[in-house]
Amino acid sequence: MKLYRTIIISLSFILLITVGCEKLTIPTETNNGQVKLAKKGTCITIQDGILKYQQGHYLAGKPLTTGFDIFGYNYQSRMFKGSYANVYLGGDGFPPYDGNDAAYITANPNVVTKWYWQYRTTKLEMKWNDSWLSTTDCDGDGKLDRHYGFSSYLGSGAWLTNHQSDEYVDNGKTCNWNDFVKIVAAPSDASQTGGVWYNSSGVEIGPVIWGEFALIQEIYNDPCAGYKGKLYVSPAGPGFGKY
Repeated sequence: MKLYRTIIISLSFILLITVGCEKLTIPTETNNGQVKLAKKGTCITIQDGILKYQQGHYLAGKPLTTGFDIFGYNYQSRMFKGSYANVYLGGDGFPPYDGNDAAYITANPNVVTKWYWQYRTTKLEMKWNDSWLSTTDCDGDGKLDRHYGFSSYLGSGAWLTNHQSDEYVDNGKTCNWNDFVKIVAAPSDASQTGGVWYNSSGVEIGPVIWGEFALIQEIYNDPCAGYKGKLYVSPAGPGFGKY
């Protein structure tokens, strides 16, 4: 039996953009020890048409737009919708996957060596907030800001959701599965023990993922494999507002 489980997107989920522009920033420190960056100057927006895909990307040199790009990213709306493989294909210089395996491999034979190619039929929807990846460049590095105002994701309130679905054949039967997860940046006063984040009161937040993040909820359905409903719910709470 072929059982699919959570295929969580890498933290650096291929936002590859650059722009030749600089702005001054002034480091300041908050009372909880987090280093903040106070901007000086005007933030650059996607609408300005200055932020571009980085060299090496399939769309290198082209500006980001406010709608969906050909891979499924909508940076203005802070979401992705499309093939799991398309999360990575553009950054590796490949065109978007269109569903035609034979034609795509003929035109791009090296794609079969990529680890994500096997997940090309998996449908993925991602949504995130401004702390995860914003719609502006305010720190002057030429990229959409991540955890702006914080030296890391810790304590930033960043969150991301992944919703995946696909099908497989088991003993001649077509089986459908779907998986939904919530991921948050751990609070600045949280601690790790045994691969799990705990809040300052010692209550479990969730399993550690990508170092600074915790998985706070997972809902997985695969009737053929006997899975239905919640696989994990954070004892500290599955709501984003808590973090």
